[in-house]
Amino acid sequence: MYLKLDYQNIDLSKRKSEGLKALDKILSKQGLGSDFLGWTHYPENYNREELQRVLEASEKIRSESDLLVVVGIGGSYLGAKAAIDMLKPYFDKSFEIIFVGNTLSSTYTAEVLKYLENKDFSINVISKSGSTTEPAIAFRLLKKLLEEKYQDKAKDRIYITTDPKSGILRMEAESAGWTTFTVPSDIGGRYSVLTSVGLLPIACAGIDVKKMLEGAQQAVLDFTQKDLDNNLAMKYAIIRNILYEQGKKVEIFTTFEPKLRYLGEWLKQLFGESEGKDSKGLFPTSLIYSTDLHSMGQFVQDGSKIHFETFIRIEKPELDIIIPESTDDDGLNYLDGKSLNYINDKALEATVLAHNEGDVPTIILTIHEINPFIFGYLVYFFMMSCAISGYILGVNPFNQEGVEAYKNNMYALLGKKGYEKLAEKLK
Repeated sequence: MYLKLDYQNIDLSKRKSEGLKALDKILSKQGLGSDFLGWTHYPENYNREELQRVLEASEKIRSESDLLVVVGIGGSYLGAKAAIDMLKPYFDKSFEIIFVGNTLSSTYTAEVLKYLENKDFSINVISKSGSTTEPAIAFRLLKKLLEEKYQDKAKDRIYITTDPKSGILRMEAESAGWTTFTVPSDIGGRYSVLTSVGLLPIACAGIDVKKMLEGAQQAVLDFTQKDLDNNLAMKYAIIRNILYEQGKKVEIFTTFEPKLRYLGEWLKQLFGESEGKDSKGLFPTSLIYSTDLHSMGQFVQDGSKIHFETFIRIEKPELDIIIPESTDDDGLNYLDGKSLNYINDKALEATVLAHNEGDVPTIILTIHEINPFIFGYLVYFFMMSCAISGYILGVNPFNQEGVEAYKNNMYALLGKKGYEKLAEKLK
């Protein structure tokens, strides 16, 4: 088993039919948002020719550039960032991946452009429509720098991942002759990490994306089973909804391994954007322990009881350290000969016990180790859990109409054509 699920004193039997009904909606494509269920069998049915092109492009990029600049926001970058941070050594700078277009910070963007002046770089622009403001601005600025630096060779360093047929970016790419990859039309951004959206930057980081897809293929087999006892994704979705109905309105994704920080960021988007509708849904957030035990730990333990925790535990660390014996009177002699991972694991166990006593329910998801296969398996687990959970909740897990509200206001305030009436109303 690649994933273990532990939880406390929750009877799932009465909710089994809800879970099965939700899963059946996904597999039969009869639920809300069924046009965006392409991710369910994508790990088995992905385009082999496109994957080969991704691998060839990643080799070319690594051979002629010092780094890759990934331009995208939300699902266009979070999955790749999560994979790279989780699977690469902390201080490996052999090939750098920089993410832009996910903020409107003038300082960050200017510093990136300055940093790139003396670097050989390529860019991967990821946007289904090509019209999202943040990445569109970043691309315009980066394209100008590329053209100044490489002149007529600039187009060979631009890689576009966009809609297969339509959109501003697709038309521009075909006109300019840029290399293109596809965002499948039936897969939304937050469910797209296992497509070319995530695979190109992940492959450029030197990570085995074929193994990642193999892990996701195994997850398809495990989490499409119509059997509650053996389908952990369905179990997890039911548990979340039970706790939500008991008044636990916040889910804290917690890990004791900082490499999983951006996995937490991806989970926040996945669950927040999928379930936060019709005044419903758990509020997803994330913490890194034991660091955050010394800042947020007080609130989690003794604050208002609005939350539960989902721990992502790693059974086997990539590296470990043995605490050496010492004659110094530093108060640590009781740790002599113990490994740092053993201490970290006991900190997790102690935290679970304390928080349970403080009326904070906990779920523990244990993976054996960190590797590309497990990453693919884990992200599919969460995507399937999220879809099942959304259907149990009674919302469409695949749209995000609420995101458009700020965009429309911003377009109006900035004077975009077609938004004149809204601009008048806002003023």
